[in-house]
Amino acid sequence: MALTLSLFHRPGATLFLDDDPDYLEMLAMVVPAQMQVELYARPSGFLARMQTEPSQWEADAALQLQMIDRWRQGQPLIPQILRYWATRPERYRLAQICVVDYAMPGTDGLTVLNSLLDWPGSRVLLTGQADEQIAIQAFNNGLIDQFVPKQAADITRHLLGVLRRLAQTPHPRLNTMWRGVLRPQQVSLLQIPSVAQWLRDYTHHHWVEYVVIGEPFGLLGLDGNGVAHWLQLEPTASLGDLAELAASAALGMDVVRAVREGRRLAAVELHQQMALRGPVRTAPATDIGDDGLLMAAAFVLENAELPQAIYPYRHFLQAENHRTVQDH
Repeated sequence: MALTLSLFHRPGATLFLDDDPDYLEMLAMVVPAQMQVELYARPSGFLARMQTEPSQWEADAALQLQMIDRWRQGQPLIPQILRYWATRPERYRLAQICVVDYAMPGTDGLTVLNSLLDWPGSRVLLTGQADEQIAIQAFNNGLIDQFVPKQAADITRHLLGVLRRLAQTPHPRLNTMWRGVLRPQQVSLLQIPSVAQWLRDYTHHHWVEYVVIGEPFGLLGLDGNGVAHWLQLEPTASLGDLAELAASAALGMDVVRAVREGRRLAAVELHQQMALRGPVRTAPATDIGDDGLLMAAAFVLENAELPQAIYPYRHFLQAENHRTVQDH
């Protein structure tokens, strides 16, 4: 069964290239404000912007690999990920999706997209009626991820749906990297369709980025205000083990009983990895999915508990998301 949940998710830039400035200005108004958008009316400006993208993607992937390698050598992942978020705000500038019009003076959108040889993001082609067969062939050959007919009556709604779907689609390379920090049993639980759907809905409504890890099992998430959250995942089959951990952390018999019965979860390993002060935290447990195999509990990490303050995505959008058409 395929793993349909992104194990490493973050927002990125969506670039539009179209020789019609009026169409670009319309897009600037209808694309949701929480999406970072760049608008280009000429291929030259678009290609200049994309020139360094492959090397920047590679540098960012190398940082992620370093975190995973250090974890294999015994360093916990949660503090590493929090430091990565705090020190790399430029990760939000990485181009995630490119939407290019097919028909342009002197070139065509497929030629432009094919020139982005080593860029690993998602490619969308906007087509006129005469270009649809070309787009279908390009899609079937794996040259583009999606095409959107511009003549469709509901093109705006259709295009926004495509962008949302692509933004949530697991990135093959990054998912492969982060799958390496999970145990086979954990992967099997995440492959359950109702579990994956629950987690997709939860992350979409609460966070702008997250990472799934296995030690401890859960999702480390970040909301638009730069507040870090921990969603602990606990297989129901291991509630007894967690109850023993809670007892060893001197949480008291009432709490230990609530953990054993699946009414609360105790964040013992989070407490240890973050060297948090005070008693180990507990939170109400929620069933995930339809099979009764997995539970979750949500915890908030206060800013004072983080290794470094994290620059909020909301501030990044306010500074970067101007949505003016670049016509050069």
